[in-house]
Amino acid sequence: MKWWFGIDLWKRVMVGLVLGALTGLVLRALLGPEAASANVTGWAKPIGDAFISLIKMLVVPLIFTTLVTGVLAMGDPKKLGSLGGRALALYMGTTVIAICFGLLMGTIVQPGAGFDTSIATAADLESTRAKLAANPPAGSVGEQLVRTLLSIIPDNPVKALANGDVLQIIFFAILLGIGILLSGEAGKPLHRLFDSASEAVMKLTLIVMETAPFGVFALMAWVLGDRGLGILTVLGKMTLAHYSACALHILITYGLIVRGIVRLPLMPFYRGAVDAQMVAFSTSSSNATLPMTISCATKNLGIGRPIASSVLPLGATINMDGTALYQGLIALFAVQALGIPMTPGMYLTIILMATLVSIGTAGVPSVSLLLATTTLGIVGATPDQTVLIIAVLFPFDRILDMMRTVTNVTGDLAVATTVANWEGELDEAIYRARDPV
Repeated sequence: MKWWFGIDLWKRVMVGLVLGALTGLVLRALLGPEAASANVTGWAKPIGDAFISLIKMLVVPLIFTTLVTGVLAMGDPKKLGSLGGRALALYMGTTVIAICFGLLMGTIVQPGAGFDTSIATAADLESTRAKLAANPPAGSVGEQLVRTLLSIIPDNPVKALANGDVLQIIFFAILLGIGILLSGEAGKPLHRLFDSASEAVMKLTLIVMETAPFGVFALMAWVLGDRGLGILTVLGKMTLAHYSACALHILITYGLIVRGIVRLPLMPFYRGAVDAQMVAFSTSSSNATLPMTISCATKNLGIGRPIASSVLPLGATINMDGTALYQGLIALFAVQALGIPMTPGMYLTIILMATLVSIGTAGVPSVSLLLATTTLGIVGATPDQTVLIIAVLFPFDRILDMMRTVTNVTGDLAVATTVANWEGELDEAIYRARDPV
């Protein structure tokens, strides 16, 4: 098996992705849609779910241990403020730009123009109402902002760790790291404990990541065996607009950040990020991809552990460029499909609301579609029309969510690379090792 492990992980993941997609499509062609769906649901989905569970298993211990050690590695709590401020500014800036790309492609492609909303069945509508009832709208802009700020502070850190509440874990881990630093000699035993725990969790992450090609194979076989390529044709213009907007954002925005701001070559960045992008595409979960994202940052891009362990977990929680972009696109899809007039002021309102809605969005599949209730409300959609639009999009959302997650993860790595360069924590020898020039 040495030949297998001698191949770059991203190439093995790509092989798994392509073979999985072909397996799903071949089964669908040979067995028919219903039989193929039952077949892949029986064997491929459990394997894929097991893979996602494996990497989700790592998320909480990885965030907690690496973030504490990242703060400790800085040596000075004041440095954390500089680092966090820069990261937050970049995350917020790229989110606003992402929404603009979504609105731009929605205006050009017109995905909702002439769309037949009658494809949503009564069962679809009822199912959507139930999902929305379990995920109520966020409320006004002010309510959303207050709710986001309050949700950061854990009233019980142990409960936050048990529930995997990432924002609260980040908050507590940063404070704990600062507390250990301020304890001086008395905090040294805890310092060594967290250093050891962080190293052990990172080794475990590398072990789990070796299962990625097989997990990705199973997930792609399930998605395409269950849905087939037909899901792209029903909402073809929406898929085109969404993928185009995400691709432009990845190439232009992140490219300008890496090349224009910190003067680094682009090819090493995109090559170094591809492992995380492939896992993101197959899992549709920023949180599930986080272990691979941190691994890519340190091993492929030369980002120092203090930066990777602080900026990336924060990004996996608040940097949802793909989600924000999609909120803007859904708003235009709705007004075009429902014939709602769009005013210039509504574009600014969408940008503001989509930014707030995306912050703190759970990094799990399809959650951003349910959050669109707030965005649809501000463009004038009635509750019934909101249910209709979400019911139309929900069956096809997985394919769209895959690209959203790739965008989110690439943005995390672009910001981490930039901040690492500014903070003197980027090993350019590692980064440029993938430069073909």
